[in-house]
Amino acid sequence: MRNIHPKTLQDLEFTTVLTQIAARCNTELGKEKALSIQPYRHKDELMDVLGQTSEYLASFSNDNRIPNHGFDHINSELGLLNIDNSTLEISGFRKIGGIYKTVAIHHKFFKKFKEYYPLLFNKVDALELHPEIPDAIDDVINKFGEIKDSASDELRYIRNQINEVRSKINQSFSAALGRYQSSDFLDEIRESVVENRRVLAVKAMHRKKVKGTVMGTSKTGSIVYIVPEATLAYTRELSNLEFDEKEEVQRILNKLTDEIRPYLEVLKAYQTYLAETDITAAKARYAYDMNGILPEINDQREMFLRDAFHPLLYLSNKRKNEKTWPQTIKLHRENRIIVISGPNAGGKSITLKTIGLLQVMLQSGMLIPVHERSSVCFFDKILTDIGDNQSIENHLSTYSYRLKNMNHFLKKCNDKTLFLIDEFGTGSDPELGGALAEAFLEVFYEREAYGVITTHYANLKALANELPHATNANMLFNSKTLEPTFQLVLGEAGSSFTFEVAQKNGIPYSLINKAKKKIERGKVRFDATIAKLQKERSKMVETGSKLKEEENKAREENERLEQLNSKIKSKLESYQEMYDHNQRMIQLGNKVNTAAEKYFMDRKKRPLISEMLRIVETENSKRKKTTAKKAKAKQEEKKQVAEELEQKIKKVRVDKKIQKKKEIQAEKNKPRPVFKIGDRVRLMDGKAVGSIDTLEKGKAVVNYGMFTTNVSVDQLELVEAKK
Repeated sequence: MRNIHPKTLQDLEFTTVLTQIAARCNTELGKEKALSIQPYRHKDELMDVLGQTSEYLASFSNDNRIPNHGFDHINSELGLLNIDNSTLEISGFRKIGGIYKTVAIHHKFFKKFKEYYPLLFNKVDALELHPEIPDAIDDVINKFGEIKDSASDELRYIRNQINEVRSKINQSFSAALGRYQSSDFLDEIRESVVENRRVLAVKAMHRKKVKGTVMGTSKTGSIVYIVPEATLAYTRELSNLEFDEKEEVQRILNKLTDEIRPYLEVLKAYQTYLAETDITAAKARYAYDMNGILPEINDQREMFLRDAFHPLLYLSNKRKNEKTWPQTIKLHRENRIIVISGPNAGGKSITLKTIGLLQVMLQSGMLIPVHERSSVCFFDKILTDIGDNQSIENHLSTYSYRLKNMNHFLKKCNDKTLFLIDEFGTGSDPELGGALAEAFLEVFYEREAYGVITTHYANLKALANELPHATNANMLFNSKTLEPTFQLVLGEAGSSFTFEVAQKNGIPYSLINKAKKKIERGKVRFDATIAKLQKERSKMVETGSKLKEEENKAREENERLEQLNSKIKSKLESYQEMYDHNQRMIQLGNKVNTAAEKYFMDRKKRPLISEMLRIVETENSKRKKTTAKKAKAKQEEKKQVAEELEQKIKKVRVDKKIQKKKEIQAEKNKPRPVFKIGDRVRLMDGKAVGSIDTLEKGKAVVNYGMFTTNVSVDQLELVEAKK
């Protein structure tokens, strides 16, 4: 039983997503299975599929690329194996051998890198490998798709006999050719081939002279094609041997089919694994194209989609180089229902479809284009009522169909349901339809269902405002240009801008004014109030942006002033030092000047020398103190620097030891690269770089230009992967 109704998948355009995923599959069976993807019912199975897709996506950004998973499907071969006494053709055996070898390569790869791809490893590890399958096939069929001579002793004997007889045919034909050529019985072309037989090209006039069987004539009748009598006996013997060969080949294929038949279920499992791997790879490529990720999965019944994109819209706009607007929306126990209002063409329906499609994709094992900090939960049921629901087939009007749909909602809706309704309540008398829609919404609310609806009805906006665990939201609209901004704002209802949009579209103002008079003044005032509030909000957002810009400018100016203040402080300190030095020099000059004047007056040298010595000693004693302080400070500084340096050296040594250990460990854990033909490589202990020509059983032929060498891939290191 489905947990998500096909109508929901249709409303959300899920089949278009499946078509795009199928286009990214490599195999026909993968494409077929991709188109039938359905949401999973069991969480454990879903988490495995999501994890496998996430691991495959991660392989695109590392060197451990997952091996090719391509295969030719064996559905018809599996059908034949299920029938007793049936025989497979050589091409069927080759496809079976190819499937086994691909699975074996995957098993070996994921076992080697199971730390990187644990879920993908678990998936392939669950398959039991049976090397006897390809061994049995390889013993009989060679790489060119031919039965080997060694397939049986009888076949070898028959083929040896065939070769001998063919040699005798060639010898006898050559003898006849030489004999009749010398007799001038043959045309210039001498010989030809008719019905895969060598024949003599005999001139028509000599046909009676050449013994043998006539195989035909030329268009002009001038040449008769004859098999020489000498070769006829050998030709009959060859036909018998070829028949024996065909019988023996059929017997060998019958035997090989019987050997493979017991592995029917194993082969089915191998093919299923490769088909599912093809789908996983396609999902990963799809996620890569739209920046999809695996968000956090919570058990708290909380949906937080941050910067969520509508996948189909995003990929479409990406091809056109156009911008796609993301949406952020949050549903949780304290805010279970959101009522989105606002003018048409503002993005309400896209927001609704984005939420629904992302949820369905996630529950179908696909990654989704949201911010990495998004968090989602799973719903048992997803109910939708989106788009034109008029049913011509059932002779139902839009409103009748919607009522039928609402009845279905009432039966299914519970606390594990997500409902999405576009233009809730429309299709009938606005007042009566709005009242009925309000009643429905109250039931959904009482059952603790989660949901998002879009509406123009004022009573539904008012109800969302009154209910504690419901909230209004609106799609922002530029009130000046009346253009949508495609931004969802929670917390307040939106105006429909009915008259403003009409005016923008050229409806005469007199007609709009007349319409305003025909409706209740309260309704107009209510809508006008909402419109006014939205305008005020837009102004507040603009003001907030301006204030933020001003704040950033003020911060930058503050930083500039602090830098300037620091420079001025530094200059002031240097000026202070210069001033102090100059003052000391002036005082010293005054003392010397006083001593000079005294000497000028009394001409006594002894007092002058004594005074000068005293001045010099006084200055030197000051210098000693200053020098001692500086020396001590310098010593302290050197000591501190030495201690810091010693600490740094110790830290560097410890860090180097740790780094070395990490490097050694990383080198041990470093996965060996998967080499491909054309890769540029070198020997681990060599410098010369060459390219890989061939790879087979762990051996590689490396071409160095002047010569080639055959080495084990374990001795090679990758220089540059083939682009």
